[in-house]
Amino acid sequence: MTDWVPAALERLQAGGPVALVTILAVEGSAPRDAGTKMLVWPEGQEGTIGGGNLEFQAAAQARAMLARGEAVRFAIQDYPLGPLLAQCCGGRLRLLFERISDQDTPWIVEAGRHEASNRRFQIHSRIEEGRLVKSVAPGDDERPDAGAVSVNRAAAGARAPKPGPGDEIVEHSAPSLTLLLFGAGHVGQAIARALAPLPFRVRWCDSRAAGAPPGVAVMDRHDLEGVAREGADFTLVLTHDHGLDYAIVAAALAGRGRGYLGLIGSRTKRARFLARLRRDGFADAALSRLTCPIGLPRLQGKAPAIIAASVAADLLMRVNAGALAADQESAVAWL
Repeated sequence: MTDWVPAALERLQAGGPVALVTILAVEGSAPRDAGTKMLVWPEGQEGTIGGGNLEFQAAAQARAMLARGEAVRFAIQDYPLGPLLAQCCGGRLRLLFERISDQDTPWIVEAGRHEASNRRFQIHSRIEEGRLVKSVAPGDDERPDAGAVSVNRAAAGARAPKPGPGDEIVEHSAPSLTLLLFGAGHVGQAIARALAPLPFRVRWCDSRAAGAPPGVAVMDRHDLEGVAREGADFTLVLTHDHGLDYAIVAAALAGRGRGYLGLIGSRTKRARFLARLRRDGFADAALSRLTCPIGLPRLQGKAPAIIAASVAADLLMRVNAGALAADQESAVAWL
């Protein structure tokens, strides 16, 4: 749940009790990963930890905790999906339930500030008798992906079945993947809508002020080339002008970025761009970054919504391929 901070602050401002549910650890097959969050209040909820009977029971437990008032501030519960919940996943999760109130606003705002800066940060929850002491700190660059959760034990060598008094739960948040989107025409708008709920931090640019949708930074050609040189994890180029497309692609290839570079267009456009880029001195090693056409080759269709779905799916598959490679190098630890 990437937008849990504004959602939590909105619920606190509305008044009434609200619970924050966090997946602390996962073993085996499970519907969501460690670090996933969900908000629950008496009349509703926002976010999801995976749906099904797990989420139904977790929401019920959160509401039961809220109904007991300030006497219960938090709880840690293990959920074996098969034996307890009759879910076929067969895995096991550990959940943290915490009642949040106006007193929690400072650390939630601080977490939101770190998230907005797109830098690594940590949420610390020190367990004391009957309460959690919360704090937020800059992240550890040695730590891997977002969602990783660890426990600092009170006593060396003491491995309690669950975190207990004196232990500290540490949630590690990694930066979101950055994506440069050049072009705010029909396809650009469709792609922006498709990417909005996905794990990308989008910077959207165009050269045309007339009719620019909200969220688009309007720049001249020189500034657009400067942004392209800055680079990002993913860059998509789909302006209204092939000449501008070429300038942005060339700037991206000459800049600091080394990530995915996608250009909308046909195979003919790709061939013409590659020929011109070679004449302008770009080596084949650099040109191998360029993907054109964009999207999944087997998903046909020229309607903006279909192109957007194809592009979003392709980008997610690339992200997942990288995550799978990283997962193969590390084991999931049970807290």
